[in-house]
Amino acid sequence: MNPAREESGQSTKADPNRVEKRGCPVKFLEGSSVGSSNEDLSVKGSCLCGAVRYEVGSPLGTMIHCHCSMCRKHHGTAFATFVGAPLAGYRLTAGANHIAEYPSSPGSHRYFCRICGSTTPTVVKSMDMVFCPAGNLEGDLDVRPSAHYFVGSKAPWYEITDSLPQFVEYPPEFGGGGIQQPERELSEGFVTGSCLCANVAFKAEGSPIRFTNCHCTRCRRGRSAAHASNFFCSVDKFSFVRGEASITDYRVPEAKFFTVAFRNRCGGAAPRISRERGIVVIPAGILDSDPGCAPTSHIFVGSKANWFDITDSLQQHVEMFS
Repeated sequence: MNPAREESGQSTKADPNRVEKRGCPVKFLEGSSVGSSNEDLSVKGSCLCGAVRYEVGSPLGTMIHCHCSMCRKHHGTAFATFVGAPLAGYRLTAGANHIAEYPSSPGSHRYFCRICGSTTPTVVKSMDMVFCPAGNLEGDLDVRPSAHYFVGSKAPWYEITDSLPQFVEYPPEFGGGGIQQPERELSEGFVTGSCLCANVAFKAEGSPIRFTNCHCTRCRRGRSAAHASNFFCSVDKFSFVRGEASITDYRVPEAKFFTVAFRNRCGGAAPRISRERGIVVIPAGILDSDPGCAPTSHIFVGSKANWFDITDSLQQHVEMFS
């Protein structure tokens, strides 16, 4: 539950009135607990490349799905999932020097691995809590999502089909103000998108080759989320408007193709061009315009997180397409 949030009207176009909630900046110290508890550190987490590693003590607290566009753009997904835990049990075990921070608004920072782009935990000292991206926690968790936040900013291509409570912004008991978010650029006849800081922008023409939700472990760690939502288009239908040179690619060493791309300033997800396959993989969470279509299937559900239930009617594949 990252303390940086936003709201918007329910529009299929980028909304200039989106609001980000202010959070608390924090520094990290490797090798020592932020708190002072002797609590058993039972849950481990790491980024995709493994450079940043941490432990968090039980009991885990509230887990929520956040649909604000800043979370969507940072993770590149339909929503981000965060789980809270007592600050006393949090320990960063490796990679403090690899954590980058981006001031997404006054008083609010987002943290990510500068090597692979995975989101890293946010410490909120005023609450004595740490909020971890659930997609990066290892093993089965004993907590489940309790609600959807900021559904007023929900992606137009994603439908919520579970029975969890939904809140347009924060729940009433949270309150809080925010700041205005800038309007994103749109182009008639194209699907457009941009990274979190908007310094990377792109457009794609026509319908996607495919649009899928992937639950593989690499996607969950790379996107720091329940699953990735990937929009695939042809290389000849895609072009960058700006910022291509500022994108960092990280390829998993043992993988044949698996690579993630992110903006090196803000850590936001970015498109990745796979010229050897003639395709571009666009993390759907960074789309600014409504693509007019939605994911058609879930793949690699055999690797699905135990804390996420698939409740829609899309086709499911244990691994890749049958």
